[in-house]
Amino acid sequence: MALDIIWSPRALDNFRDVIIYLDENWTEQVKRDFVKRTEKILDLIAEHPHMFRQVSETTSVREAVITKHNLLIYKIQKNQILVLAVFDTRQHPKRKSI
Repeated sequence: MALDIIWSPRALDNFRDVIIYLDENWTEQVKRDFVKRTEKILDLIAEHPHMFRQVSETTSVREAVITKHNLLIYKIQKNQILVLAVFDTRQHPKRKSI
């Protein structure tokens, strides 16, 4: 049974920022590919929440690679997945803290 996906306000802002950046600097096809890739990752997470790398042993936070420049950071909570952030890997790693 697939888990529900819930987006945090921060994750929605991050995702929106990436879409705006792609819209301003890349082609429509690149933007569509990013959205499709994100949807595919979310489908995988909903079906197999433990599939992607756990950030540390003391937390249920995990991260999935969307593209080489973007990670989807999420947390498993009972019967749902909470998307915490979409992180640009070109930023300093300390900004990734949730």
